[in-house]
Amino acid sequence: MTPPLLIHHIGTLIVDDEARLRVKGDEMSRLTQLHDAWLRIDGERFTDYGTADCYEEARRQAGDATIVDAGGGTLVPAFCDSHTHLVYAGSREQEFEDKIRGLSYEEIARRGGGILNSADRLHAMSEDELYAQALRRIHEIMAMGTGAVEIKSGYGLNTADELKMLRVVRRLKDSTPLKIVSTFLGAHAVARGYSQEAYVRLVIDEMLPAVAAEGLADFVDVFCDRGFFTPADTDAILDAAARYGLRPKIHAQELADSGGVEAGVRHGALSVDHLESMTERDIDLLLSSDTMPTALPGTSFFLNMPYAPGRRIIDSGLPLAIASDYNPGSTPSGNMKFVMSLACIKMRLLPEEALWAATLNGAAAMGLSADYGSIARGKVANFFITDPIPSVAFLPYAYTTPVVRRVYIKGRLQSF
Repeated sequence: MTPPLLIHHIGTLIVDDEARLRVKGDEMSRLTQLHDAWLRIDGERFTDYGTADCYEEARRQAGDATIVDAGGGTLVPAFCDSHTHLVYAGSREQEFEDKIRGLSYEEIARRGGGILNSADRLHAMSEDELYAQALRRIHEIMAMGTGAVEIKSGYGLNTADELKMLRVVRRLKDSTPLKIVSTFLGAHAVARGYSQEAYVRLVIDEMLPAVAAEGLADFVDVFCDRGFFTPADTDAILDAAARYGLRPKIHAQELADSGGVEAGVRHGALSVDHLESMTERDIDLLLSSDTMPTALPGTSFFLNMPYAPGRRIIDSGLPLAIASDYNPGSTPSGNMKFVMSLACIKMRLLPEEALWAATLNGAAAMGLSADYGSIARGKVANFFITDPIPSVAFLPYAYTTPVVRRVYIKGRLQSF
């Protein structure tokens, strides 16, 4: 039996005594912080914590525990990145140059770039090659403090390639300690050679049954936005997905007031993501639902577009999650620390709010918050230890400083 792990000399330990499933509104500005603290882990889960005045008793009770000195660093729950596309084939830096020259996201898509470009590249790549590339990205985000992540398909746009992507995600689930959930996003764009109606039928009649037959997806997604899929398309796909037990996570209101939030709420979506063009009506709809609004500030940064109204969302009393949107076209980064910085600088979140949004609420946006997203007795021990820093606010403040020193997943120190 593995002995307990006892970490002491923690400068600041961020804990959740209530083991909550999400935080919202004013709650998001409050953190419980223990200074000069210790933390005990048994197996894969947190079991106890406290301050230095009771450390000797904790050490006696831990018996032959492995003792780790945190060196005065801050111990933070691992990031929970609830929206990524990190299984993809190669980069798209030519489109980066096109954007610099003034082309919009939609103009690039109309010229055959964007999602269709990634689909062409993915079609030509073997599953093993795709897995090798994705595994490097998994190690990259883990090293930066991410302990749970959602990964979408959507660069296949035909049944065989969508299945190929989701099989890669399944291999990542089986071969890495990271907690991974998978989302089927066949409705990411209309594939070449199809009308809109014919492609929606392909998703419903062929892709969904094949994905379900292999048990490859935990969730379903639709890009419900201007120039992509309509609310009617979305309704049809989500109705079909519900027959296979797939709950939605919706791309909504990125490019326009598209009706995506309304469709998500109508179908009981776990989250609605992007929200750069969300309205007051959307906020009212979310207030009467359990759907998690999720902002992707890295996308706004990279595409030079408006940011989701994070401040207004929280002030309305809603919860908010933030995620990276790691993908080759609009957000080629999975750095959640930088996502926190953008949330503070561009969306006017307080550092405490940004941390909750990147951890517990991100876990809630994946249906994982009973086990992940905060340091609470009984939860899975995913966390990182920083270099000594003056406060939690230093994480988003020092937006390029690499302060993450050690990463633990399921109670085990990771090496990269």
